[in-house]
Amino acid sequence: MRITPLDIQQKQFPMKLRGFDVEEVYAFLEIVREEMEDLLRDNASLKENVQRIESQIKEYRDMETTLRETLMTAQQMVEDYKTNARKEAELLLKEAELKSDSIMKEAQEKVIKIHEDVVDLKGIRRHFKEEVKRLVESHLKMLDFDREREEEEGSIKQE
Repeated sequence: MRITPLDIQQKQFPMKLRGFDVEEVYAFLEIVREEMEDLLRDNASLKENVQRIESQIKEYRDMETTLRETLMTAQQMVEDYKTNARKEAELLLKEAELKSDSIMKEAQEKVIKIHEDVVDLKGIRRHFKEEVKRLVESHLKMLDFDREREEEEGSIKQE
């Protein structure tokens, strides 16, 4: 059974001969009642504080959990960004290598084409030189023939 300050205040003691001084007993009970009221108030206040602090601790734990989850998510995002950046860099490198190979192949094909063109032009030049030489020789023969005819005609006229 719990005793309340009201129980203490309303407690009646039977009267006996040669008993305690009633006024002293009642004065002491009043002091005990007041002390008990103070203790009960303090106890209620402490219980409220405990509940408030426990509530704050729960909030802090929830915030800690949220912060941990956020940190884990951020770390995962960083890892994902690193992985994606690495993959993108590898892809860019492969594309650059392919483009480089393509440019080199085109350049080699152009060199081969230029070489073929040079060979063709040398052939054309040789052929043109031969044609010019034949033409010059032909003209020289015609000039020689014309000179011989003129000489023959000149000798026939002199006779």
